[in-house]
Amino acid sequence: MGDRKEDIRGEEEGCQKIPKLPIPGKRNILITSALPYVNNVPHLGNIIGCVLSADVFSRYCRLRGYNVIYICGTDEYGTATETKAMEENCTPQEICDKYHAIHKEVYNWFNISFDEFGRTSTPQHTEVCQDIFKKLMENNWLSENTIQQFYCDNCKRFLADRLVEGTCPFPNCNYDSARGDQCEKCCEMLNSTELKDPRCKVCRKTPQIRDTNHLFLELPLLKDKLEEYINAMSVAGSWSQNAIQATHAWLTGGLKPRCITRDLKWGVPVPHEKFKDKVFYVWFDAPIGYISITSCYTPDWEKWWKNPENVELYQFMGKDNVPFHTVMFPSTLLGTGESWTLMKSISVTEYLNYEAGKFSKSKGTGVFGNDAKGTNIPPEVWRYYLLTNRPEVSDTLFTWTDLQAKLNTELLNNLGNFINRVLSFIVKPPGQGYGSIIPDAQGAESHLLTKTLAEKVGNYVEQYVEAMEKVKLKQALKIGMSISGEGNAYLQESQFWKLYKQDQASCSVVMRTSVGLVYLLASLLEPFMPSFSLKVLKQLNLPPDSTLSLSDEAGDLEKARKPWEVLPDGHKIGTPEPLFKEMKDEDVAFFQMKFSGRQADRAE
Repeated sequence: MGDRKEDIRGEEEGCQKIPKLPIPGKRNILITSALPYVNNVPHLGNIIGCVLSADVFSRYCRLRGYNVIYICGTDEYGTATETKAMEENCTPQEICDKYHAIHKEVYNWFNISFDEFGRTSTPQHTEVCQDIFKKLMENNWLSENTIQQFYCDNCKRFLADRLVEGTCPFPNCNYDSARGDQCEKCCEMLNSTELKDPRCKVCRKTPQIRDTNHLFLELPLLKDKLEEYINAMSVAGSWSQNAIQATHAWLTGGLKPRCITRDLKWGVPVPHEKFKDKVFYVWFDAPIGYISITSCYTPDWEKWWKNPENVELYQFMGKDNVPFHTVMFPSTLLGTGESWTLMKSISVTEYLNYEAGKFSKSKGTGVFGNDAKGTNIPPEVWRYYLLTNRPEVSDTLFTWTDLQAKLNTELLNNLGNFINRVLSFIVKPPGQGYGSIIPDAQGAESHLLTKTLAEKVGNYVEQYVEAMEKVKLKQALKIGMSISGEGNAYLQESQFWKLYKQDQASCSVVMRTSVGLVYLLASLLEPFMPSFSLKVLKQLNLPPDSTLSLSDEAGDLEKARKPWEVLPDGHKIGTPEPLFKEMKDEDVAFFQMKFSGRQADRAE
């Protein structure tokens, strides 16, 4: 299983990486995750909500031999950046440079395998945004209108939606810290002027309403094109239920023209004489960032983005981002009249909550990406816990006691224990074991216990692939871990330690089958815990650049039904070491105390 060799960032020619392009006849998959906003450090809820989930699917696609690229980057324009720059007494560009580097470092530590991690404050982004805008203007999908917007006399400027806070106007909510664009509690989209008791987020004073001219995308005129796309693709792409519900809530509520410009300085300039002192609204330009970042990856970006016949677009995000990706972004692209690669499949997460409350960047609540590194808990444990706890259909809860239970029970006692038992026995000297040499397994197909195991494993691998193809990541991870449980049961039932003395041939079958399962687990779990798989390869004495594979072309799924044939007899394995470390009660108490309260207070 796995004699291919592929660089995840494209084939290399000398030191120059050659970008991957769609290949006729192959399955070409373009993956994006919601661009994380650059004004803060990402917390664990952000990480599982977009970049980590997309990374798991990207790695799975590579294992399957699909031609895939994973695009992401930092969303850098807009009010939040201007506000953060004011707080830190620097320019918006300096804020972007600082936090882009922090995001990149955090994602590197979590082993996120982007093909390109870019940013939206680039000349390429401006060019692509303005080009799309001009086509919308030419096709008469834009209109001008005067709107009322809050103006702060104290700050001497119009306030963008995110700079206004107040009480949510929806009677079943009444959240008192709702933002002017969206209520964080009920997720309803808002106009800032709808808020009750509005206040300027910067100076806390009550703003006044003034008239200002803006450009609008005429969503009602695009409704027929949009609904045709949604009705077809939500079925073809098996959209998650939460994505369908959020989208239909917008459609049934009646589409309204959506403002695409803002009275700001930090953003993509509007190429229109009448609006030259304005910039594009961040939710007009941010999704276009997927395209512009791809244009930084390859000058042939249109082969990915204007190729709907040959490219499948998968997008990952949190639930609050859904309408922008299922309504706003496709409407923008449809309005150009060009043949764009529109989203086929959308994977949406609910919220990951922290202990007794919510993760919050603005309030500094919870565990942040840079905090995780400082705990000395390895990235594979963090990835595993976040993915087993992925909020796919409802909100889930991060607790330190649950992390401890999953680490000690599932990773240490199940997965780590199985691998260590197998490899530790093989490395024992002859007379006690196999002197590190994988034995032959003659008669494996007629060995009843092994044949039963192989059938179960083959079925599990099929179920794993089926779940991953539907982007049911949590289910696939559970299936992969079930194989480890079957391996432990197989070892116990075989009583290999007795067989070694009583029936050497049967013991050899059990051990070669078991070491094949070890390699299979490294393959199946690589999308979820890549650093774990690298450690297993090292202990198997296989080179770290061995490409794990679940390719149909290589027959890997069929090989899983004969695990005794996965690794060759005569191969010398490496030195087994414990793969996971126990988390003790005192560790839990320490982390609970350390990560209570606000991040800023903890730093002080």
